Amino acid sequence: QVQLVESGGGLVQAGGSLRLSCAASGRTFRPYYMGWFRQTPGKDREFVGRIRWNGDSTAYADSVKGRFTISRDNAKNTLYLQMNSLKPEDTAVYYCAVRYGAGSGYAARDYDYWGQGTQVTVSS
Repeated sequence: QVQLVESGGGLVQAGGSLRLSCAASGRTFRPYYMGWFRQTPGKDREFVGRIRWNGDSTAYADSVKGRFTISRDNAKNTLYLQMNSLKPEDTAVYYCAVRYGAGSGYAARDYDYWGQGTQVTVSS
């Protein structure tokens, strides 16, 4: 089992920044991908971005490209999401997730473990 705990969410004005963290613990931690997703009420969980655990390969949704940056600290088993130039439409619950297999890593169904989520609210 893998436990994922997100932190860093909150309320911020449009144009502001937040950094989310996701601390992982549990089974030997050698995932293939770690990813961030977000969800608003009544909608499916949406891909935000993902990073290879070994290597620097990243991918982002078009809606956040150029504003959000994913990074990781392998020594701390921690994933980060730096969010800049936030917009009201970025308001959502943000989840981190871990995938142990290869593949595209874009779909929520591809991921094996999930955190509990952290709320991000961007006011206009």
